[in-house]
Amino acid sequence: MKVAVVGATGMVGSVMLEVLAEQKFPFTELILVASENSVGKKITHEGKQYVVIGLEEAVLAAPQIAIFSAGGDVSLQWAPRFAEKGTVVIDNSSAWRMDPNKKLIVPEINGQLLSKEDKIIANPNCSTIQLVLVLAALHQTYPIKRVVVSTYQSITGTGVKAVQQLENEREGLEGEMAYHYPIDKNCIPQCDIFLENGYTKEEMKLTNETKKILDPNIKVTATAVRVPVVGGHSESVNITFETDFDLEKVRKLLSLAKGITIQDNLDLNLYPMPRFAQGKDDVFVGRIRRDESQANSLNLWIVADNLRKGAATNAVQIAKLVANL
Repeated sequence: MKVAVVGATGMVGSVMLEVLAEQKFPFTELILVASENSVGKKITHEGKQYVVIGLEEAVLAAPQIAIFSAGGDVSLQWAPRFAEKGTVVIDNSSAWRMDPNKKLIVPEINGQLLSKEDKIIANPNCSTIQLVLVLAALHQTYPIKRVVVSTYQSITGTGVKAVQQLENEREGLEGEMAYHYPIDKNCIPQCDIFLENGYTKEEMKLTNETKKILDPNIKVTATAVRVPVVGGHSESVNITFETDFDLEKVRKLLSLAKGITIQDNLDLNLYPMPRFAQGKDDVFVGRIRRDESQANSLNLWIVADNLRKGAATNAVQIAKLVANL
């Protein structure tokens, strides 16, 4: 089992290596791949030193699985080339997510859809994964009619450049800007570029990917906001069901769902926060309460480490399913 990590020198790529080690993924050979600027760089992983190679050389190595986290343009160009060699590509970019011929997978929800014929598999957007994991736990029992989600997204979702911007601002240093505005002591209501409908690409990913993974009939509207946080993404979610619901049954359904941890004890001021979600693979849910302004509606708060379950962990979980096909 030869496994390639494409984008191994990036923020998500480095977390993918951590998760591969933690989950004891059964590879016999690990191939670390990055852009030409990083070719020749040495990375130590589990006590062994690896030399980063380029994409052309990686294609020729014909790994059984290639986990991509190198951006949409790289994925569009190179994923088909790997696939032609028989490699199964698990892609973390948005390049293939809405392709009707490609599966968009969250293992706990629809991992059973994978087959040996799938050569390019899409990993959903980080903010989508944590949202749909919670929605899926409820949707079979209480069919969902509409979802309103507001996100509070970590700068790590933008990448190293954004983390550096925040650090520079906090130290009073001039430096390259990842955003149009300062991020420290600020909230920026723009994640990705604006589209013609006035929404950002990130907001439409939440809408379209949720429909593809769960149910095209669910109505979703989103507002995505970047906040000066490192640990993970937070989401305020309002769900309207087709029928009324039992609040205790909602809690039970969430508590039984794989990959979800409830943190909801008001007496102890216990609720999910990105500071404490960082480095963990679960999706944390709290502030679970009935919406008293509208029938059949529920409010809750969802937090997850966007680099782990939102990206690397989900991709490695998909890889494990592929390895067992």
